[in-house]
Order: sequence, then structure tokens, then C-alpha cells
Amino acid sequence: MLIDTVGENLNSGKKVNKQANHVFVFLEIFACEGGIQSYVKDIFRAYAELNGGCKAEVFLLRDNYDHSNPFESDSLKFHYFQNKLPQMGRLNMAGALLKFLLQKRPQHVFCGHINLAVLIQILCQPLGIPYTVLTYGKEVWEPLKNSERRALASANAIWTISRYSRDRACAANGLDAKKIKMLPCAINGDKFTPGSQQPELVEKYGLGGTKVLMTVARLWSGDIYKGVDVTIRALPQIAEALPEIKYLVIGRGDDQPRLAQLAQDLGVSDRVVFAGFVPTEQLMAHYRLADAYIMPSQEGFGIVYLEAMACGVPVLSGDDDGSADPLQDGKLGWRVPHRDPEAVAKACIEILRGHDQRCDGQWLREQAIATFGMEAFRRRLQALLLS
Repeated sequence: MLIDTVGENLNSGKKVNKQANHVFVFLEIFACEGGIQSYVKDIFRAYAELNGGCKAEVFLLRDNYDHSNPFESDSLKFHYFQNKLPQMGRLNMAGALLKFLLQKRPQHVFCGHINLAVLIQILCQPLGIPYTVLTYGKEVWEPLKNSERRALASANAIWTISRYSRDRACAANGLDAKKIKMLPCAINGDKFTPGSQQPELVEKYGLGGTKVLMTVARLWSGDIYKGVDVTIRALPQIAEALPEIKYLVIGRGDDQPRLAQLAQDLGVSDRVVFAGFVPTEQLMAHYRLADAYIMPSQEGFGIVYLEAMACGVPVLSGDDDGSADPLQDGKLGWRVPHRDPEAVAKACIEILRGHDQRCDGQWLREQAIATFGMEAFRRRLQALLLS
């Protein structure tokens, strides 16, 4: 079962050593919003709730001191190194980190990005301090610099978020797959829940009396792999079967004009609603507008699929990426060739007709939370720290 593949010792009753002393080093967590930042915040939440007396120091290269940091606690102490001169910030952090390593000799250092891996190797290896590198997706899918590959090869372990991301990183950089451990993304079942549509949003987007497909994605020209254009190309075929269809696209970026022109050229511009940027705290209300979440993409994992399922919304993904994990190899959703509008159209029609168990919102939610809820995430983190 997938839960056994992506987790380790989920039912372990062991407690982390009360003397556990860890260091986490990240690029930034608060300076911008994104999938990596959300994932790291989940790590902080889980770490603070671990059995035993785990304590960690967190070094943040590009973040400034934030009075509102909700993670600051007896378990987690933060150090900030944002500087108008990026190289100066990096030097300041390297100096402070070296001083800490020399004085405190922590049990383990966790490097939060491949761009920091060489620095962590240089500081940790001579001191005999083991380190782990966290990886996420495309940043390690292509051949890296030799220095970065050496930093990964010298690491005590590598964490990643999906089997797909592991396999691509290994293929591109000759990594030892046995060294790679899984810590998949998590979903907060209290934050994302099913519910009724907000009438004001239905009116705002003109969705009354319609069936709604939805995508949440950055609309950047460098991120066309998200598949928004493929879904737009599928709309004419979908509309033949379901004339009341509309497509709600949440996100912003420089690719929106191209996408809008594509919709116009295909005669479906009246069916595509570009909602723009929606803050995280308002996403749940938007998921509740959707009859299906559609993203025929190439993801390292795809936390949005879990968010949609936790809200009881059926999902469609690409069939050659990390979405295999949140969709449990198709058990929880439709997986189609990610650049095939006809396959997307056919699957969308199936979803909207609702005759499949994967359209059962309550069942979907239960399955997603059982495997990827915060409690499962906490147990996986604890198991990794013990290993």
C-alpha cells in the first residue's frame, strides 16, 4: 500500500531522545508564499508536537525578524539573516552557523534547499556532524553542479516528497536511492473542509447554474507544465457533453494573456474565469465552488490535490509525476496524459457525471486525511528523526 511506501514506522511508539538537538537551515519561509514554504511550516508544526524534548535552532537566509512568527517557541528558536546585499547575508549566516556548530555540536543539521547544500557540507563535514538535505521537485530533476552532487552524496540522508521526485533526482544525479527517505506533503483536515458555496463568490464569478472545473496554479510562462492551457483546449469537447461548464482559474502571472487569447481563439472565453490571486485563507471557500479540481500537470507532489480532496472535491492529475502519491496511483482520482486535451476532456466528463466512487466527497476526504493528515505527517517526521 502507498501508506507503507511513503511512511516509515507510522505506528512507532518510541520517543525522540530528550537531548535531541537539531539545526534547520532554509532559504526563506516568511518572505514569500509557495509550496516549499507551506511544507516547511508543516515541518515546524509537527516538530513542536513531537514526543520528547526536541529542540532546534532555525537559520533563515532571506527572512527578516518577524514579531508574528507563530512557530517561535521553546522547541524552535529562529535566526534571521536578510540583507540588502545577498552575499553579505550569506556570509553573516555562514559565520553564525559555524559558531553555533563549533560551540553546540548539534546532533544533526537539516539543509532545507539544494542551494545551501554545499555550504552545509563545508561546515558540517570537517566537524563530523551528520546532515540531511531536503529536496522537493524540479530543483533536483536535472544534472546539478558537481559541487552540489558531492554535497548530496556526502549527506547522511536525503528527504524528498514523492517517489517520482526521488526517481528523477536519482536518474539525473546518480544518487543512491537507499539514502533517500520519504516525507510527503501533509493536509490540514481542520483547515480544508467540505461546505456549501458562498453566494457572494458564486455571483462574483458568474457561476450560478453551472458545473465548475477549477485549477489553482501560478500562471507563469515558465510554468506551463501546470496544464491550464490543456484544460482550456479540452473545454470545447466538455461543453458538447455539458453545456453548463465553466472553468475557474485561480492564480496570477505573465502567462495569463496567452491563456486568455487561447480561450478566445477556441471560442470558450465566456467559460473561463480568471480569478487572479487568492490568499491561502480564502482558498477553502474557493475549493467549495468546484465540482472537480483539474490540473493535468507535472508536479513533484501536488499539495493542491490534497486540499481539494479534503474539501470533498474529485481531482484529475497528470499520469507521469509526483501526483501518483496524493492520488494513490489513481485510487483517489483520475490520472491522464498531462498534455492530452482529449484525455482531459473525457475524464472531466466522467467526473462531472459522478458515477465513480472517486466522486464521493466524504470518502475522498477520509482517504486523503488518513494517509496525508497532520497526524500521519508528525509520525513520519518522528520516524525519520529516529532513523
